[in-house]
Amino acid sequence: MKLVVLGLSLSSSWGNGHATTYRALLRAFAARGHEVTFLERDVPWYANHRDLAEPDFCQLALYRDLEELKTHWRGEVERADAAIVGSYVPDGVEVGRWVQATAKGVAAFYDIDTPVTLAKLAAGDHEYLTPELIPGYDVYLSFTGGPTLTELERRYGSPAARALYCSVDDDAYRPVAVQRRWDLSYLGTYSPDRQPTLERLLIEPARRAPHLRFCVAGPQYPADIDWPANVERLEHVGPADHPAFYAASRFTLNVTRADMIAAGWSPSVRLFEAGACAAPIISDVWEGLDTLFTPGREIVLAESPEQVLAALSMGEAQRDGQAEAARRRILDGHTAAHRAAELETHLAAATTKQPAEGAFA
Repeated sequence: MKLVVLGLSLSSSWGNGHATTYRALLRAFAARGHEVTFLERDVPWYANHRDLAEPDFCQLALYRDLEELKTHWRGEVERADAAIVGSYVPDGVEVGRWVQATAKGVAAFYDIDTPVTLAKLAAGDHEYLTPELIPGYDVYLSFTGGPTLTELERRYGSPAARALYCSVDDDAYRPVAVQRRWDLSYLGTYSPDRQPTLERLLIEPARRAPHLRFCVAGPQYPADIDWPANVERLEHVGPADHPAFYAASRFTLNVTRADMIAAGWSPSVRLFEAGACAAPIISDVWEGLDTLFTPGREIVLAESPEQVLAALSMGEAQRDGQAEAARRRILDGHTAAHRAAELETHLAAATTKQPAEGAFA
């Protein structure tokens, strides 16, 4: 099939998790024999930090504004068997209206931020999606599963809300042998609603255990944060260096945004990446996590500094056994190949419009 994706960014992983998600998913989708075009708004903050300018699994095209998108890429969207608009796309509401009016195949919305999106809609914030647009998408692909899917269908009128969790490219994310530098690390862009959890589960343990070593990697952290002396800061770690980053720490921390904790069933891409790299994981707690990992056997759940420090005292054999069990769980059901097959199934089922010529069955 021919797929067109209009997403936040494929070319730059700087300050966003969308790029690694799209890269893994679309690489695996193309490997199933499909043709993929990715259309990305050319903005300076990604232009200055591009780490995949020429992907080998799809056509990547940049457009300057809505006029250029509509003028140069109308035919591509019209001919596609499916066109997907992603969350946080600049001018996403106008892009969505245009795709729904233009696409002759399936029109889909891929929400990599579902709980944030729904919180925005509840507050009347229509940055990239409006309630009126949702019924016009033949399928709503959601990073969040569970009860949220029912809400999208019953409250917002989605014809088909389907979970499409993030995943991991298991060819790129695998265990590597590097020297251990830290006892606990965290990889993530600064977010005000994640910071209290980071304070509780990493910064406070660092204060209480000055003999241990910690690391926080990611951009946009305010200059006034009081980092303990045993917390190393890295401004950015590119995707190619993620496996070595995870391997350099005895444990890695997973921190979930507040809206995603409230919704539950919202695993982050970092969770799957770390698991695929056989990095022992300590995570905050939210509903649905126990359907992805078995607590105490594949992951450690923590709500307090004391629980984090107790986990950091875990013996090597137990820690490594947990990490290997998590890796097996990821490889059995959460790789990019698994998600690509799910995407194919969801798009094939969303045939409420007349399929484009040569569309899949």
